[in-house]
Amino acid sequence: MAETIVSPGVLAIENDQSFITQQPVQAGAAIIGPTVKGKVGIPTLVTSYSDYLNKFGATFLSGSNTYTYFTSIAAYNYFNNGGPSLLVTRVVTGSFTSATSSFISASAHGAGAPYNTSPFELATISKGEIMNSTGPSGAVGTLLSGSSENFRWQITNANTSSGTFTLLLRQGNDSTVFPSIVETWGPLSLDPYSPNYIEKIIGNQVENVASDNGEYYIQTSGSYANNSSYVYVKTVNQPTPNYFDNVGNPKPQYTGSIPINASGSFGAATGKLFYGGANKYYESITSGDNIQGLSANAYTESISLLANKDAFNYNLLIAPGLMSDIAGGAPGAITSMITVAQNRSDMMVVFDSSKYNTPINSVLTNTSGYDTSYAATYWPWVKTIDPNTANQVWVPASTMIPGVYAFNDNVAAPWFAPAGINRGLIPVATQVERILTQGNRDTLYQSNVNPIATFPTNGVVVFGQKTLQKKSSSLDRVNVRRLLIELKNYISQVADTFVFEQNNAVTRNNFLSIINPYLASVQQQQGLNAFRVIMDESNNPPSVVDNNQMVGQIYLQPTRTVEYIVLDFNILPTGATFPA
Repeated sequence: MAETIVSPGVLAIENDQSFITQQPVQAGAAIIGPTVKGKVGIPTLVTSYSDYLNKFGATFLSGSNTYTYFTSIAAYNYFNNGGPSLLVTRVVTGSFTSATSSFISASAHGAGAPYNTSPFELATISKGEIMNSTGPSGAVGTLLSGSSENFRWQITNANTSSGTFTLLLRQGNDSTVFPSIVETWGPLSLDPYSPNYIEKIIGNQVENVASDNGEYYIQTSGSYANNSSYVYVKTVNQPTPNYFDNVGNPKPQYTGSIPINASGSFGAATGKLFYGGANKYYESITSGDNIQGLSANAYTESISLLANKDAFNYNLLIAPGLMSDIAGGAPGAITSMITVAQNRSDMMVVFDSSKYNTPINSVLTNTSGYDTSYAATYWPWVKTIDPNTANQVWVPASTMIPGVYAFNDNVAAPWFAPAGINRGLIPVATQVERILTQGNRDTLYQSNVNPIATFPTNGVVVFGQKTLQKKSSSLDRVNVRRLLIELKNYISQVADTFVFEQNNAVTRNNFLSIINPYLASVQQQQGLNAFRVIMDESNNPPSVVDNNQMVGQIYLQPTRTVEYIVLDFNILPTGATFPA
């Protein structure tokens, strides 16, 4: 409503500017791959390895052995080397659904509480059969299908006088003697008009990947954001609107809807970790066309979804286990990842070219078809200690590289080379698939494959930093491509704030007053030798201004890295003098 001042005085107008504009999900790196549990196909931000384990699980059984996915090992090494945040997208093959709560009994069966109907139903945010805790009970109230990855529910403090109850979410493998409570919610109400209505407190939103006109996006249903990390309210079957009458007494038709103190499990989820039934994971991961129990087309939606730079902000994308020499669509999936990087131009891809035990000539062949500065590949495979089982396992190089990049950025900056003894060490690598000779390294590097070398005094070291660009230029080096990504991200974000501003010299000077000091700071940090930004009347004549455009030209001279050192040792005769 418009306010005016008629007589002298002060008019205080309140403007609510507290509305929060949703920003893109920001992460240092993004990883696509299988996980033990978690949302399916929804890029999810994790900020630590414990957060990752909480959302995506740790180990799984294949045959009679326990294993860890490459996805988890990559996440562990990334965070262990100082990575700030990780965008994880779980891929699966087949149909995966949530587990739902078993029957929840109501206090009584009045007019508003039909028989054989739970007052409300819960569902797990994570999908797959692993979330099913339903099954026979063991001693002291244990669930034989309960595990550290799934849950059980418990109702306590049920009170028909207040119309409230408390919901406990317990770990699936606990017992009545030693309950393990992961979340407590209450007092809760089934009254939609109450501030502690169960859907408002716990949340009822469901995220699914949808497509429109060939593009994928996240479609969200439900009115209330999920506050629980593990479950959401699937339905409220027996709501109690305006639970109290005008006198303040509970309405008799609703008291029977309040759940009784009891506990139960979750079940009916579908989705197996390994498609095709008997298909094994680690038993054949180092041979054949095994993509950790998945088919290559499982990656298609996730790659397309991460193409949306307005929704997801990251600077590195990996999919460990998806190798370019695996039949059945893997090369096409990798090409799609690279296409996304080129179109976004604000991140790069690290992928694996070859399966375990591949000859060098085949490695070169597997990478020969790529020509881009937005991707890099490393070889050979390395052996490391599984952080969850303590076993030594072979992993493709891309599992380790995000950790190397994170360490490089912590001790230096993105425009330094993530390679060499100072910033390219892989201390968790206990062995490499093949100890490379100088000749091997030369052969690989000439074909833009970055070798992972082994030195007796230093251990396993990334000893190359080429992109897959064939043409010789500054952008055939990883540090220069990452420099450009860093600069473009920052400058583009600054430019966004100037859209719809007045197109005149004041706006141009304001833009320059931000960009020039930033580039100068990068120069001081050894990222640039020189730079120049032109944004004046020379490139913004009236014809450009009349077209509602503002043009800036940025000239950069990236700092080159030392990759080849030539030392001349000259042997002089006795009595010779050294030159000044």
